[in-house]
Amino acid sequence: MSKLQQRLDALPPAVLRGILRGIEKEGLRVRPDGTLAATPHPAGLGSALTHPNITTDFSESQLELITGAHSSVEALLQELTELHQFVYRHIGDELIWAASMPCKLPAEDEIPLGQYGRSNMGRLKTVYRRGLSHRYGRRMQTISGIHYNFSLPAEAWPRLREVAGSRVPVERFQDAGYFALIRNFRRHSWLLLLLLGASPAVCSSFVAGHSHGLCGWDTGTCFAPYGTSLRMGRLGYQSDAQAALAVSFNCLGDYAQTLHRALNETYPAYESIGLRDGELYKQLATTLLQIENEFYGTIRPKQRIHPGERPLRALGLRGVEYVEVRLVDIDPFEPAGIGLSQMRLLDIFLLHCLLSDSPPDSPQEIAAMTRNQRRIAERGRDPGLRLHRTAELLAAAGPSPAAGALPTAELLSADLALTDLTPADLAPAEWGARLLRECEPIAAALDRAQGDGAAAYRDALAAARAALRDFDTLPSTRVLLEADLSHGKSFPTFALARSQASKRALLAQPLSAEALRRYEQAAIDSHQAQRSREAADDVPFETFRQRYLSQDLMVGEHFRPLDQAVARRR
Repeated sequence: MSKLQQRLDALPPAVLRGILRGIEKEGLRVRPDGTLAATPHPAGLGSALTHPNITTDFSESQLELITGAHSSVEALLQELTELHQFVYRHIGDELIWAASMPCKLPAEDEIPLGQYGRSNMGRLKTVYRRGLSHRYGRRMQTISGIHYNFSLPAEAWPRLREVAGSRVPVERFQDAGYFALIRNFRRHSWLLLLLLGASPAVCSSFVAGHSHGLCGWDTGTCFAPYGTSLRMGRLGYQSDAQAALAVSFNCLGDYAQTLHRALNETYPAYESIGLRDGELYKQLATTLLQIENEFYGTIRPKQRIHPGERPLRALGLRGVEYVEVRLVDIDPFEPAGIGLSQMRLLDIFLLHCLLSDSPPDSPQEIAAMTRNQRRIAERGRDPGLRLHRTAELLAAAGPSPAAGALPTAELLSADLALTDLTPADLAPAEWGARLLRECEPIAAALDRAQGDGAAAYRDALAAARAALRDFDTLPSTRVLLEADLSHGKSFPTFALARSQASKRALLAQPLSAEALRRYEQAAIDSHQAQRSREAADDVPFETFRQRYLSQDLMVGEHFRPLDQAVARRR
């Protein structure tokens, strides 16, 4: 019996039914003509600072819809749909842009930053966004996506620990398990970019004045002919400054130490921006990262935070509670931006990452994973494309450098020529088919957990395998084909049409009176919560900023060596 199967067998149906997943979905508000809305966040949606489900991301024009945690994908999609329906009852003739790459954008300084009121925390959120605009530009921050949050129930971890024959405390075993999942996810997440990527094209206003290497139609559209997800390529959420971090995910301590350094060491390029100009704050800090959320990554370890608490401090005190998957594009063909089949595929994939062996990462492997991600994002459907199976390459190369060592600039930037192939190089479809075959018992177990002869997970896996055999069925291919053949070779026209279709489909579905009352009350309560927070502030903003940033982040036994932690528990 394989190790994966042994671990899977340790999770009975009741435990698999306890898996929780949630969604955070961003989306630009646009005018009927497809240009960025200039209106403030609608008051009827509640306070962007305090509403638990409806807020804004970088821009005042960029909605973020946040679901609760659900034990079924059906319930998750229902809440996400209801949130869209409620929003559409409060934004008049505006639309929610149905694509990850943005609509036609105005000049940089006309893209509005998110506003969160007069409280110190509200000001901090806006200053952080102003810092992002100085560091990366406002256009890049208008890219939108879907974050998929995933966790196992508490009773899963003692079972998995028993199969592993481990004697470490369950809390530490859980941390290690989630970091094992993260390492495997980073190794294989290119497959999700290929299967779910839906952003091969962009409005030319996004790349105006920048070198991009894309093809173009004379309709205001730039595109990558074989691209899958420009959002996750070099045009998207990328940072040359952060590339040198080479964050290790071998354990919570290694991860935290790297981020801690980036949060505390001044970075010359950002120091030159300055902290403030009179009373106007330009950024929260001059360090490489202002706060933890600035770190770009395809997946993050997460722990719910208390009011005013830093995310890294929460991880140190209470460990990893769930993982946040950050690479899912908005699907223009799904009214809510994601469908049940995609969610089921994510569940299968994440369980595969958790239950498979997960060796430590290394600087060389981190660099190779970056190359694979960029190759798939920018030309994943190219018939001649090959990916590097890093584990085999590194094994042949001998011992890796010490953990924590930074890769050279050459390792990070070099892209091996396609003619320089090794036996470890594989076509994405071939490698992906191998991974999906390994997922078959996981899909079967998830279906059995649903009972009544369910086969939805098996069907989702079968659809993914079929897509690897026929790239014409991939969302990225469909986007380019529809833009070309049905919308005058124009991505903005295509995305506007899909936005209008999504609005019609969402408003055609009923929204129960009970759900409408619940969301209306949440909006009222959020405004009151914001007023209470503003009234409670008793220190100047500068004092608040310094206190927030000076929190002790390396706290808790989660950051102590394991032998010390065990001794403390005894």
